[in-house]
Amino acid sequence: MAEQTQSTSAPSPVSTSQESTWYQGRQKDLFILKQLVSKDFKLKYRRSVLGVVWSVLNPLLMMIVMSLVFSFFLRYDNIQHYPLYLIVGNIIWSVFNDSTSVGMLSIIDAAPLLKKVKVKKAIFPVEKVLFSLVNFLFSLIAVLIVMLWEGVAPTPYMAFAPLILLILMVFCVGLSLLLSALAVFFRDLVHLWSVLLMAWMYATPIFWPASMMDQVPYRVVRGLMKANPMYGFITMMRDTVIYGSAPDPAMLLNCVFWAAVSLLLGLVVFRHNQRRFILFI
Repeated sequence: MAEQTQSTSAPSPVSTSQESTWYQGRQKDLFILKQLVSKDFKLKYRRSVLGVVWSVLNPLLMMIVMSLVFSFFLRYDNIQHYPLYLIVGNIIWSVFNDSTSVGMLSIIDAAPLLKKVKVKKAIFPVEKVLFSLVNFLFSLIAVLIVMLWEGVAPTPYMAFAPLILLILMVFCVGLSLLLSALAVFFRDLVHLWSVLLMAWMYATPIFWPASMMDQVPYRVVRGLMKANPMYGFITMMRDTVIYGSAPDPAMLLNCVFWAAVSLLLGLVVFRHNQRRFILFI
């Protein structure tokens, strides 16, 4: 009876081995991600005199130029805290633009490594999104500088910002997985995506007031512009950082929906085609 109890409570060697293998695999993936992000970081700033400081100066300089142009020529200076309005919209868009554009080429650029080493292919587009997040964190210093200049004090609602950023990262990971898989087979997508990004940027209230969407004559177009997930991400971030208010629940749910759809579609397409990547890269 005692022997039976002992044999029942003893862990299965097979399950223990599988758990150990799973844990080691996750450790390996995290190590590779860390090394790839570190490599991209060093390559980006290797021959730069300013180095990381450029990640702070770049959004600041862009904000100054765009503030001068749109305040004096298009007279958008009636927007409250317009420089801060600009820089918040610009850095959120930059995360999306950079992560998807570079993530789309991640499998193609990693071809020499993938032909020699057995590694999970999904790591490469995910790493590009994480690297864009690192650059975003540095650009937050520029946002703090503009907040001080504009006299905008932090509020408790800024605690929503990490949640918004997390949903945005999920959205970008999904798109990067999808685009990187499709770009392997259709190289023209690289050029097409840059055109789509330009159209998407001008349809998003980055430098123009969101109230202008109500002046669009066609209801369907207005609906599409307001369903635009990047409009939601940028508006929610502005609400929490600039205007000291909680994100609109409907807008938050819309962004969660698009992030979930993006991730699901990206995973399905990527996993279905990843075995054939080696034949086309």
